[in-house]
Amino acid sequence: MSKAFISQVIQDSTGCTGVAANRAAGDLIAAIVKEMKKNGGFTLPSFGTFAVRKTKARKGMNPRTGEPVKIKAGKTVRFKASPNLKKAV
Repeated sequence: MSKAFISQVIQDSTGCTGVAANRAAGDLIAAIVKEMKKNGGFTLPSFGTFAVRKTKARKGMNPRTGEPVKIKAGKTVRFKASPNLKKAV
């Protein structure tokens, strides 16, 4: 799914202009990101849950040269689908 797809769905369902739909899609995505930063997760009922998880620092390997590389600790986003979504798909 892309921002353009979300914009098109908003435009088709509300009958607004493409510019307004694109702005609404951008605002929606920004609100989701802000909520995830603030609370560490975001839930859409009947769709699923997005959760921010911390990853530990670890050792990896450069596949081209074979030399070991240190990978820093960081954050990643996990998604768990709701039972309704699993049933629908």
